This record gives sequence, C-alpha cells and structure tokens, in this order.
Amino acid sequence: MKHTDVQQQQASLFLEVCHVNEEPRLPLHTSIVLFLLSYSECKFFRVFLVFTKPAGSQSLKSQLPESLDVCDIQVEELPKLVRGCRLPAVLDETGRLCRAGLAVVLRHIINKTIEADPSRNDVLALLGFKKTCLKACAEVSKWTRLCEIGIPSAVEEHLQNPTNQYQQLPVSILTLERRLAEPVKVHNDDKIRRQKLQEQRQNEKNESRGGQGNADSDTQPGQSPQVCDGLELRAALAKLSVDSVPTSTTRENSEIRKVKTTDLPPLEHVFAEGLYFTLTDVVLLPCIYQYLCSLQAHAASTLQQLPHLLRWYSRVQEVPGVLRAAKACGMTLCIPESSSSSLPGPSAEDNLTTQLEQEQQEMTTQLPFVGGPRPTMTKLKENGIEAVFAPHPCPEWTLPWDNLPEAINPTEGKMSNIRAVRKRQQLNNLVAMVTELARPGYTVVDFCSGTGHVGIVLAHTFPDCQVILIENKEESLVRAQSRSAELGLENIGFIQANLDYFTGPFHIGVALHACGVATDMVMEHCIQAEAAFVISPCCYGFVPNAIKFSFPRSKRFQDTLTYKEHMTLCRFADQTAVQLPPERRLIGKQCMGLVDLDRSWAAETHGYLVRVMTMEPESCSPKNNMLVGKPPQKGALENSASRVEAPVHN
Repeated sequence: MKHTDVQQQQASLFLEVCHVNEEPRLPLHTSIVLFLLSYSECKFFRVFLVFTKPAGSQSLKSQLPESLDVCDIQVEELPKLVRGCRLPAVLDETGRLCRAGLAVVLRHIINKTIEADPSRNDVLALLGFKKTCLKACAEVSKWTRLCEIGIPSAVEEHLQNPTNQYQQLPVSILTLERRLAEPVKVHNDDKIRRQKLQEQRQNEKNESRGGQGNADSDTQPGQSPQVCDGLELRAALAKLSVDSVPTSTTRENSEIRKVKTTDLPPLEHVFAEGLYFTLTDVVLLPCIYQYLCSLQAHAASTLQQLPHLLRWYSRVQEVPGVLRAAKACGMTLCIPESSSSSLPGPSAEDNLTTQLEQEQQEMTTQLPFVGGPRPTMTKLKENGIEAVFAPHPCPEWTLPWDNLPEAINPTEGKMSNIRAVRKRQQLNNLVAMVTELARPGYTVVDFCSGTGHVGIVLAHTFPDCQVILIENKEESLVRAQSRSAELGLENIGFIQANLDYFTGPFHIGVALHACGVATDMVMEHCIQAEAAFVISPCCYGFVPNAIKFSFPRSKRFQDTLTYKEHMTLCRFADQTAVQLPPERRLIGKQCMGLVDLDRSWAAETHGYLVRVMTMEPESCSPKNNMLVGKPPQKGALENSASRVEAPVHN
C-alpha cells in the first residue's frame, strides 16, 4: 500500500528498507523492531516501511507480522523532523516530537505497551533492573554500543560477503562470547546461589549412591551440567511467567545457610545481561539468528568456537512467546548443528585476546608523566601554548526577563532563586552570541537540551527561525514539550535521540554545559553541517569516557602532550568550584582554557574562526567558558539555508 500523507491521529513508526541487487531487504535494525512489536503484541503504532527506491513491500510480506498495520512510504515523503534522523524513528501524534535510534525506539515501544496493558509483566521485565536496560547512550556505554551498533553492524557486514569472513570472527561477536562466559552478578543473588549449592550437593549424593561418577565428564566437581542448565534457567523463566517453573519455597538446610557468600558457587549466564531475559536479548536474537544461519551454510565448523553463544541461542528459544514472535517475522529458530565431539578451538578466545592486547598497547605506548597540572602547563608554555581568552563582545547584553512569559523563566523549571539567577545569566550569554549569528529562516539546534531552557528561549526570541531540541532523556524532553505548548510556540521541534542519530542540516548549533565528550560531539556535528556553534563545555573530567574521539584533538597539542598529560588537564579543569581556594580555582580555569584551546585549534583546521571566551559575569557558573565558532566562509550559512526547509512539524 502506498501512503504519502502521514496522518498524526496515531503515532507513526518509520522503519528503513534497504536494497541489495535492486531487491528490497529489511536491515537488522528494522527486523529487531518488528520482532519486539510481535513479541509484545504492540499495535499502538502505524508502521511505515521507508523505501529509497521505487518499490513495494510485497516481497517482504513473510517478514512482516500480520497483526501490524504496515504502509509503504518513499524517503522524500517523510515528515521533515523524521527526515533529519536516522531510522528507526517514531513521530508522536502532535508531529512535533520524534524519537530516533534503535534503543530509544525499542524502549518507547515497551513503555507504550505497558501503558496500554499494565498486566504485561513479561514486557516490563525487558527493561531490566531499575528499567535501565540499554538506557545509557552508545556514545559513552560500551555495552550499549556493542548491542545497538557493534553486533548489528558486524553481522550486516558479514552477510554482504559471508564466504570470505568466517575464518576470523568479528570482534563484537567474540566480545559477546566472552561476556556470556563470565559469571553473573545480579542484585540480591545470595538466595539463588545457595539454592544452586544445595542442588549441587544433592546431585553429588545421587551420583555417589549410583556407585560411580561420570568419569568422562569435563565438568568440575560439584558443577554438573544439569544444575548449570537447570536452576538459572528456572529462575529466569519463573520471572517471565507465573505458569512457568515455580520458584522453590523449600528453605535451605542449616549447613547451606552457614556457607559464606564468597564460597557460594557463581551463577552462569542464561541470557545476555545475566539471569533474566531483557531488551538486550531482543536486540541480539535477530542478529545472531541471521549470523548463525550464515555460518551453518558456509562454515559450520566455526560454530565450535562459539559454545556460550550457542547455549544462549538455545535458551532464548525457551522463553514464552519468542518462537511465536520469531515465526511471525519469518524467522525459523532452531539449534545449528555443530560437532559436539570436538571442544571449542582456542582461536576465538585467542583472536579476541590478541586484538584487545593490541588496543591496550596502543593506549600505553606513550611515556609516563610525573606530577599534577603544573608540569603539564609548564611544558605547554615552553612550547608557546597558553590559555588565551577573547574579550566578550557584549558583556552587558541581557534578555528582557521582566517582560518574558513566565514559562520561559528558569524559575519555572523547579530550581532555587539563586540558581535561576545564574541560569538567566548563562542564557544571556548564549542568546547574545546566537543573535550575532542568526538570520531569518535559519535552523538552530539545541543539543543536550534538557528541559529546554536554551531552546525555548531561542524559539521565543527568534520567531523567524526554526529551533530543534535534541535530548536523550525522555522525561526532560517531554517537560520541554509541555513548556513549549504552554507558550504556543510554533517554530519548535523535539528529538529524543543520541547525537549520532541526528543527521539533518542546520545553521547554528548551541549547547549549554554539554557534559564531557558531548562538547566534542556537538562541535563535530556542527563542522560536518558547516554550521556555526555556541557551546559552553562542562564536566571536563568526563572527557576520557570517549569511544569515538582521541585526545588531544589538535596536532599542536598532540605534538606536545601525551594522552595522560591531556587527561590531567581535563581532570583539573573541573577544580573550579566556588568553595575551593582561589589559587586552585585559577589553575582550574587555566586548565579549562587549555582544553578548549585544543578544541578550538582542532576546529580551525576545518577553516573555522573560533573564539574561546568567558561568560559574563564570571560568577554565573564555575564552568563559564564559551566557544563560539563561525564556518570557513562568510556565506556558508546563507548558502546552506536553501537546504533546510522551514517547518519542522506537520
């Protein structure tokens, strides 16, 4: 069915369709979303398959659950807010709030399912302990990045040329295999471990009564396969359904209760995150299904290197509802055949160990350093590098706060009066710089927008510009949307996503107190879009939590400092709190200036003109630096204006 007019009476879910040899195919991210929709029996969304070429979904019918309302749409017909995001994406009923990215969309589907049917405890359990499963963004969480990006990408790459890649297993698959081999640590696991010890000892007694043990068994004494495959799996299934294996109510005997916690047997992985079936398993299943099918067809012997992955794959199929959901999505789950007479070869573990050791060596090849920030600052000074701050062009500029609607004032955001005053001062600085850069028709993106203090002020101040707020935390963005609706703003849109999932064009990027590496990510986005930027960095000590960047950023700093010396600057750049001694705060301010000087020089290699300045008054924040960057050509922003369509909503 061809559908070109997306009606917003119902939330819309947009899923990508790719083409291989001119034939439409569902990429893994799309297959994962469809599997969750089928498993959770969620019918809240109208689903659109997004095609980049003229085609239809008829050939994909076997992979689409019949219960879903699925339509076809061409990429140029997408709503404008969705068009600026990587798929999958969900557009809410208002057409103003878009959720993009695999983990964000999956968690939203789960929340909507529970909202519609609170009795679905099996779906609620997918969010894991404290509802944090895959909540951390992929930019800083290695586990989220592995599951959301690493494994799907590795499998997609393998499927493109399966006959040439099986001899060296992908690092992401090896990492998962190693993770599944590790003991499980779960909240309040003492009781389960004591039950396991009791079953182990009972099993030993039964074996001794039989007159002989399993001499041929490779299992360690007291750890029979039956116990390993029994207790953990029973505990996992019992959590999913009351009709599954019931939890034992028999209390352990006194001998078991006296055993120290440190002497209890470890719990083995049942599912990806431990004992319980979670969203991570939902993400992995379609990926591993296609990967194992390919290995079975092209290199069955390789399966011997993945014993823990195969065991996980078998256990997932025992979860109620998984086989039903898989069948609805065209997946026929079964256990791949591999030779059980041969133990797993060492190549999988050796390959991963070797690659991890190489990465570690790359991180530790630089010479060590001695001392705090002073030796590093002295070293920079000897090489002609010192923190320099540009003068503030309009230190007295301020918004007319007394005349602004109450919903714009930061005090409306449930903060103290003193903090609200400082927040207004911070906003004065950012809006003043945007005023210098903005022109009618521009699109301004507020990255890491939180509850919208910056973006809402910008949308009200520049009614002829379009403002997009991007934030990963749903609660914050929903609050920002509520404040915007109260003000009746029409030139504003909202995107819940990690920064990497926003791909739309824009003219100015702003960020107030972008935490750690988020500052570098915002700058990179702006440089790629040839957009100006106004950024106030924060949490310099969190810069080491980077996956996609190397530090220092600029060549001159790289030629002068080691990685560890640069990290020393970052750590001491956070020593600017008002309760610290003045001399220490001064050193912290200089370290902030040096870290941001490195960032500015990195941007200048792309032709940018960058100023590092201090917000006015300096007391508005301990993190009072501000980086203002202009693109290489004066007309770059004007030339790109034609690429950005004005409305950001339907």
